[in-house]
Amino acid sequence: MHSPLTPLAGALRTVVLGLSIATASHPAFAATGDEHAYHIAAGNLDSVLGSFGQQSGVMIAVDSTLTTGIHSSGLSGNFAVSEGLQRLLEPLGLQAVSEGDGFRVIARPTQNNGQLELQATQVMSNQLGTITEGSGSYTPGTIATATRMVLSPRETPQSITVITRQHMDDFGLNSIDEVMRHTPGITVSTFDSERTNYYARGFSVENFQYDGIPTLRNSAYSSGQTLSDMAIYDRVEILKGATGLLTGAGAPGATINLIRKKPTRDFKASVEVGAGSWDNYRTQVDVSGPLTDSGNVRGRAVAAYQDKNSFMERYERKTGVYFGTLEADLSDDTLLTVGFDYQNNDPHASGWSGSRPLFDRTGEPIDVKRSYNNGANWSRWEQTTQSVFATLEHSFANAWVGKAQLTHQVNSYDAPLGSVMSGPSPATGLSSIYANKFTGNTRTDAADAYFSGPFSLAGREHELVIGASASSAHWRGKDYGNPTFLSANVVDFWNFDGKTTEPNWGAPTQYNDTTTRQTAGYLSARFNLTDELNLLLGTRVANYWLTGDYDTTETGRLVPYVGATYDLNDNFTAYASYTDIFMPQTYNRDRNNKVLEPDEGKNYEVGIKGEFYGGRLNTSLAYFEVHETNRAEPDAEYNADPTNPSILYASIGTKAKAKGFEAEMSGELAPGWQAQAGFTHKIIRDSEDKKISTWEPEDQLSVYTTYKFKGPLDRLTIGGGARWQSRSWQNIYNRARDQYQDFSQDAYWLVDAMARYQVNEHLSTTLNVNNLFDKLYYTNIGFYNTAYYGDPRNVMLNTRWDF
Repeated sequence: MHSPLTPLAGALRTVVLGLSIATASHPAFAATGDEHAYHIAAGNLDSVLGSFGQQSGVMIAVDSTLTTGIHSSGLSGNFAVSEGLQRLLEPLGLQAVSEGDGFRVIARPTQNNGQLELQATQVMSNQLGTITEGSGSYTPGTIATATRMVLSPRETPQSITVITRQHMDDFGLNSIDEVMRHTPGITVSTFDSERTNYYARGFSVENFQYDGIPTLRNSAYSSGQTLSDMAIYDRVEILKGATGLLTGAGAPGATINLIRKKPTRDFKASVEVGAGSWDNYRTQVDVSGPLTDSGNVRGRAVAAYQDKNSFMERYERKTGVYFGTLEADLSDDTLLTVGFDYQNNDPHASGWSGSRPLFDRTGEPIDVKRSYNNGANWSRWEQTTQSVFATLEHSFANAWVGKAQLTHQVNSYDAPLGSVMSGPSPATGLSSIYANKFTGNTRTDAADAYFSGPFSLAGREHELVIGASASSAHWRGKDYGNPTFLSANVVDFWNFDGKTTEPNWGAPTQYNDTTTRQTAGYLSARFNLTDELNLLLGTRVANYWLTGDYDTTETGRLVPYVGATYDLNDNFTAYASYTDIFMPQTYNRDRNNKVLEPDEGKNYEVGIKGEFYGGRLNTSLAYFEVHETNRAEPDAEYNADPTNPSILYASIGTKAKAKGFEAEMSGELAPGWQAQAGFTHKIIRDSEDKKISTWEPEDQLSVYTTYKFKGPLDRLTIGGGARWQSRSWQNIYNRARDQYQDFSQDAYWLVDAMARYQVNEHLSTTLNVNNLFDKLYYTNIGFYNTAYYGDPRNVMLNTRWDF
């Protein structure tokens, strides 16, 4: 079994150009007798050692249990490597010993009655995996999203991508949409100004988790999770493929797990202010630290406010985010965490269903300027998300851990919407506003509890997780589908300025009242069969009920999980896995109002993972197949009519198979050089061998990297990135001409750039330029026969003060 280590810096003699199939090279280190100039601010020991390794060019390996919760006063001055390490570690009861060309940090031996003993280090295990904040890294240490067991990426027999806090800070990723655009293999499709959808391996991503607690996307009237601001999160973990073991009901594409920030044992605070293109202004405050002299109670508070306009005319969105959390060490072995988060999104002149239609009234294709906004000035889709949560963790004397989590979340929406959905009359250039209003909220309560720990069998030590979960989501809403316009509903399509009168909404035309309940018991085990071979087995017994306006029941559903890893050598591990998932399709109905059968997905995956320099660099290469039955295919002819109240599907029991491969790399290539890159190739076909989900490109490539200089330029960090996708297309039904037409998006590159200057140990400023070459492209074509442009070139300048 691998013992996860946290190597906090390193250098490579040769640049790692390959991914998992590359061979390991020998690191080249700075001469340890040479003096170096160090300017390292006080902070947690992980971060301080990381800075020391980057500035010295020396590989330093350390067991993470020695650094968790340990504060260092930093280092300033000229020292040889060994002397600098001694000054950092000796006051903390630690020391560095030579190991190969680098060093390993260990507890300093003490003398007791002539016997050498190692100093004890007490830490509370983090059952969510390694915190990425302060690590400076683009790769995680450990993760728990796949099986509840805290494993390294190499030990996890499934593809997973992690966007760390450092990656988000470097490239100014302030929203979940921006994080997903940086995630290899994910397609972001924009429906309108407030709604986006994510696709992975040919399937819509419907499963989200918050600190490992699963939730499905909200009703069609609420964006909810896809509007999440990143100010309060440490990292985002994206587990590819079917994930039924821990998520229950859902789609087979991927699960997105958002891990909240945690209080720190040392005081830290930061203030950020930013300004950018289209009057984009953002402010963020983050304060964390101990609340008692002993540090047994710690707190953290984050507040962010953003007011931004858009490249689209008249559109504006104001976002307020507030987060608070407390941690209390009830004993040396028991940790209680409580907290809340709140986010409000208040837009003006919201578009609805794209930003403009594709055809005029005769079915002739039309084109409009990129800044065109089909939303009326009074159109808005205000949404609020608020959560409270609590977690209790206890470490037992036998190395077992028990954890219980509770969360209560309310997603509410108030959406009086009006937009130009129909193209103009060619003769007059006139069109009209389609209007509707939606109000409501979804209240979700969820609980999860499990025990995890080692057990012995056949003379070897193995790991076991046993747990149970339950959730209830109650959606109540009103639709106002029969508005009365107070003046003539006629607008000049080509010169639309949004100046129309909001209609009288009248009485509700539809009431929505549904409750979704899920319960489950789950079990997963990792059998250490040999030193090289591990077998992972798991199952979930899931129950699903939906009551109210619609009734659906699926009980006693068995969801299996099987995985195996085999260590080929010190760097590479081969793996294989099979996972399952299902999703009742209550809202997916055909023209006859018949509910489609549950969507079922199976994920098969084999691959090889690489781990270099103690986990500081991770790579993977995977081949996957996703088999789906009862796939819902949109009824194009019905949905081409914008006046129809909802999207319907063809009830034909469609089967689909997605197959392809993914290659990824994340972490440190050399001291100060971080990178995350990936290439995905996939093809999705139905049972008749016809390509489907064609708006998802078959090929995607992304590369993002930063480099922090040394020597005279050691205050400067530069970086950049690019993502490319192959051609994608949609087959769209032209209602006016009663025919289908292909609309395509040609292959394109998007290039970003960044630079940061550390003015002093407290003050830094970062410049981000997105879509550097101002590429014109669509992020969606076909939704209600509309289209939506991607963002043009834009700039953001952010200044941060760390206390």
